[in-house]
Amino acid sequence: MLEERLKSVIRDIPDFPQPGIVFKDITPILKDQQLCGEIVDKLIEHLQGVEIDAIAGVESRGFLFGMLLANRLNVPFIPVRKQGKLPFKTISESYKLEYGQATIEVHEDAFAPGSKILVHDDLLATGGTVVATSKLLEKLGADIVGYAFIISLDFLQSEGRLTRFSDRVISLVRFDS
Repeated sequence: MLEERLKSVIRDIPDFPQPGIVFKDITPILKDQQLCGEIVDKLIEHLQGVEIDAIAGVESRGFLFGMLLANRLNVPFIPVRKQGKLPFKTISESYKLEYGQATIEVHEDAFAPGSKILVHDDLLATGGTVVATSKLLEKLGADIVGYAFIISLDFLQSEGRLTRFSDRVISLVRFDS
């Protein structure tokens, strides 16, 4: 089963990026192109029947499978980046982190108003980044049709923060602790 295979490959890094955090490292997945393909296949399977105009990938690990997913679905990819990283005119959204504040941006011409956008990131933890991403995309008139994650840290109970934007939340691996 894919979930067990992913759990066996995902690496825990204690005290990263700060003491008390256990970071879920997906980089070992990237060594196995067959596993990467299976991840994209499984996400597409979960998205059957969903109309999607573009995939928005959240910097930076959301770019990895977000772009693969967009390519397979034959839709554009929208990079959502940290402030100051995009070269054209942008709009931004700031949000709080456990240890400060961050700002993300997207190009103001990234998609047409009314576009059906799927948001992808590698991991759902507290939900702050994807909530900010959703607000940012909605400023440009997006219809958020769902979320796709490789990992969900269910013990943080963040999925409920996303349901005001979409009740479709896909996670391939769930950790309860």
